[in-house]
Amino acid sequence: MDAIERLIRPRSVAVIGASADPSKTSGRPVSYLLKHGFAGEIYPVNPKVREIGGRACYPDVASLPDVPDVGIVLLGAERAHIAVRELSERGAAAAIVLASGFTETGAEGAERQQRLMEAAGSMRLLGPNTIGLVNLTDNIVLSASGALAMDHFPTGAIGLVSQSGGILGALLSRAAARGVGLSKLVSTSNEADLELADFIDFLADDSATKVIALYIEAIRNPARFREAVLKARRAGKPVVAFKIGRSEAGAKAAVSHTGALAGSDRMYDALFGQLGVIRAKTFEDLLDIPAALAVGRKLSGRRVAILTSTGGAGTIVSDSLGVAGFTTPAPDAETAAQLRALQSGSHATLDRNPIDVTLAGLQPDLLRAAIRILLASPSYDALTIIVGSSAVGSPTLMADAIHDCLPMSDKPVIAYVSPHAPEVGSVLTRRGVPAYTSAESCAAALDGLLQAGMPKQIQTSDSIAPAVAISDFPVGSLDEAEAKALFARFGVPVVAEKVVATPGEAEQAARDFGGRVVLKILSHEIAHKSDVGGVAVNLTADAIGDRLTVMAAEVGAKAGKRAERFLVQEMISGGVEIILGMHRDPLGTAILLGMGGVTAELFKDTTMRLLPPEGGLGLAEAQAMARDLVTWPLLDGFRGRPKCDVEALAKAIVAFSRMVAQLGDRLAEAEINPVFVLPEGQGVKAADGLVVLNV
Repeated sequence: MDAIERLIRPRSVAVIGASADPSKTSGRPVSYLLKHGFAGEIYPVNPKVREIGGRACYPDVASLPDVPDVGIVLLGAERAHIAVRELSERGAAAAIVLASGFTETGAEGAERQQRLMEAAGSMRLLGPNTIGLVNLTDNIVLSASGALAMDHFPTGAIGLVSQSGGILGALLSRAAARGVGLSKLVSTSNEADLELADFIDFLADDSATKVIALYIEAIRNPARFREAVLKARRAGKPVVAFKIGRSEAGAKAAVSHTGALAGSDRMYDALFGQLGVIRAKTFEDLLDIPAALAVGRKLSGRRVAILTSTGGAGTIVSDSLGVAGFTTPAPDAETAAQLRALQSGSHATLDRNPIDVTLAGLQPDLLRAAIRILLASPSYDALTIIVGSSAVGSPTLMADAIHDCLPMSDKPVIAYVSPHAPEVGSVLTRRGVPAYTSAESCAAALDGLLQAGMPKQIQTSDSIAPAVAISDFPVGSLDEAEAKALFARFGVPVVAEKVVATPGEAEQAARDFGGRVVLKILSHEIAHKSDVGGVAVNLTADAIGDRLTVMAAEVGAKAGKRAERFLVQEMISGGVEIILGMHRDPLGTAILLGMGGVTAELFKDTTMRLLPPEGGLGLAEAQAMARDLVTWPLLDGFRGRPKCDVEALAKAIVAFSRMVAQLGDRLAEAEINPVFVLPEGQGVKAADGLVVLNV
């Protein structure tokens, strides 16, 4: 057994600072272990007490009769390191430190946490600032939290890892009330040592866990997180994550709670999307989606049948499903005929969806028949059953009827409980029919099932490109000509241009290019040239000399700096303007693609991809980025416009990403705005660029 295995399935537990009073926080760990039938050895440690819970109490760790697998440390932040060192010296596999007062409190707390880690040595550490863990599969409670003071834990197939201890208790109590079974719960909190990735890795191998749910405040080690999630996916275990910090206030709260750098929310979207992590949009989704996934059914499409005996609730669910992108088509002719045969009288509502079988709630046989017809129908990929008030009096009646039909199909079946009837929902969920009390939850659960069923190809670099020499580029902000020369060296096509200093040189350059040209100032200091009058377009050779003179004066007046050098460029027309850039934060480095030009900041139509560990993006990932844009139709021939050269754009994205990957931390900033994407077969051209190089 490795250290994490011994932590989660210990054969012996020492409780440092245990109290003989089970009503006190320090008395709970021993009480919990005894209450839930822990089969191993329990070693209370307290020099002032001889016996706790019928177990001999020891004055210190050195006096223990054997080496414990785990030590629960109940001492305060100032003394916790003492117990941790004693446990490490005895050879314990892991210690759980519950006390707060470490990195989450500032510099002084960070020093205490460092002292804690030094004391641990090679021993693994959970916490500090944690409520511990609960192994529900084996009835092992390693915690002092009052939130865990329940007689029975609902066991199941969902493993939950949370960076917040309080949230862990909240989720356990909510799961218990809803009949949602869990396998393991771990609070990692400050993650001085053991972190999210360690427990994702463990749960990927855990036979009792089918789905992994995560409550995330900040991912400290993106590379380890990536490895662990991919391992879980290879094991066929979906990962669902609720990440707080989508707002500025939430991000600050997350940082203050654990003392970690959070990273931008859009970067988390990119990371989750690339790894196939299902993102829970609300806190409720963190149980709703795993509850559906844990049943093990696959959703292959968006067509949903809604079976109801109450019209209003059916309409509410139908509306929510529609908003989420699902369809609720009417039954095909054969399915409708089979449904009509179930009841006599007027059956107009059986020809539409929601399918209103009025007496189904009162007649289990009728309900069974309707469910079997809909599950067998080729018109539907999933079934949502509306559970009305008739189920309140006898919740098992409907639950049993639905459960009896499940073996005939592998299509997902979920329930929407219309009245306020928690017991009904709990019974249904325990019987293998995930039940929800809001229509939005039904939609979220089905969307999670759909995402889990989609094959996700993890993109990597198509090949490792040879290194490009860049030693001749200066440090600091490059001027536009230098920036585009750097892009071109990595394979990004750029516009034809020439550096000039005088009106005469500008006129000659314009004549050499032929046609209309663009004139710009060339400066290392001025990034936004158009803001100071430093850009002029659609110029002829006859007009460019005078325009250069006027531009020099105007820029000098607005920017307080005299323009000495200028850039004459060929003028590009007929293409779509795209912005291509990079973004770096604690999660890693991402490539950004979006609608470009002067409206880039206004429309904010962008998508991001994190660079893979081995280099730049692959071609397929670059092509997918273009399709992600809301304005993708403009590239794809919107309303009769010619289709753009998306293949050339994708190649430029790959080339740019390889530049970003090779330069690494030396590249402080890089952006091309715009890249002109020309009609199919005509390629792309970078028309402006910004680069800042570190030493």
